[in-house]
Amino acid sequence: MGALRKALSWDVKLWGRVLRPLLSCQGRTGGSRGRTCSSRQPHPALAGLLSATGQVSHWTEVFEKRGIPEARESSEYIVAHVLGAKTFQSLKPVLWTQPLTPWQLQRIQELCSHRLQRMPVQYILGEWDFQGLNLKMAPPVFIPRPETEELVEWVLEEVAQRPCAVGAQGGPLILEVGCGSGAIALSLLSQLLESRVIAVDREEAAICLTHENAQRLQLQDRIWIVPLDVTLEGSWTHLLPWGPVDLVVSNPPYVFHQDMEQLAPEILSYEDAAALDGGKEGMDLITHILSLAPRLLKDSGSIFLEVDPRHPELVSSWLQSRPGLSLSLVAVRRDFCGRPRFLHIRRSGP
Repeated sequence: MGALRKALSWDVKLWGRVLRPLLSCQGRTGGSRGRTCSSRQPHPALAGLLSATGQVSHWTEVFEKRGIPEARESSEYIVAHVLGAKTFQSLKPVLWTQPLTPWQLQRIQELCSHRLQRMPVQYILGEWDFQGLNLKMAPPVFIPRPETEELVEWVLEEVAQRPCAVGAQGGPLILEVGCGSGAIALSLLSQLLESRVIAVDREEAAICLTHENAQRLQLQDRIWIVPLDVTLEGSWTHLLPWGPVDLVVSNPPYVFHQDMEQLAPEILSYEDAAALDGGKEGMDLITHILSLAPRLLKDSGSIFLEVDPRHPELVSSWLQSRPGLSLSLVAVRRDFCGRPRFLHIRRSGP
């Protein structure tokens, strides 16, 4: 603990030495009563810190000392963001070594201080890319993970292979349960040009963020965003006016309750626990979706779910014990780490 305090104290003193002369020069041209900016440059030993590359190296070291995960990636994203780019690698090479402005240095320090508090990079930047779409991010709305992009890709593959399952209007009518930031719904809309989506969520913050992202991407004309808690009795009746749907898609809360305390501080401190905690066996919302789906799906309609690797067997057993639902687990797909992560369930009867 003493060594950590010493390191942090050094960091604060260092930045005081770098930023103080720079910030005091803003708007100054020198004169008879003051020094010029050129006479107040930081010590040559610190000059390397004033470039984008130097900032990335410096904050990577600070993050590593503090045990911040993905230290270099976090530093690169923050520095690139302040310089107006999405990634550090996309910056023009000339910008890597060019001295940063006092405002840029101060802004990098502010954003990095949030990362030191374990705030996720997505919230710090206020935006994140998903399936090529730039989405606004804001706490506590769930941050879409890379695995979920694979779920979207699977849905797109199935729609392409089964055009007969598509509605008469030329594109599928899709219900997303738990829309969060709108990542899944808006990705499908952007790639299935004649599709329509009903996106529901019980959290007001998620509803507002999906609205904002739909407007941001100019997809608002093909999406209905509905505040709805599907766990409430009779909630499904609110969806009937839109007619039977071709697909139900969801990345529901599926973390086993006993596993919640093992999640990273970034998740526990900033993201909505309700978007993660799936109850005792992680199945609470999953079973509600499966119970609801037969009332809303067309004949031979499909459900695509992202789940915990322990869930394929649990879901299969649950469905077999409820033949009246006329739902069958037809495929399980593994994620890029080789874990069984996605389920395709099909309605097999009227």
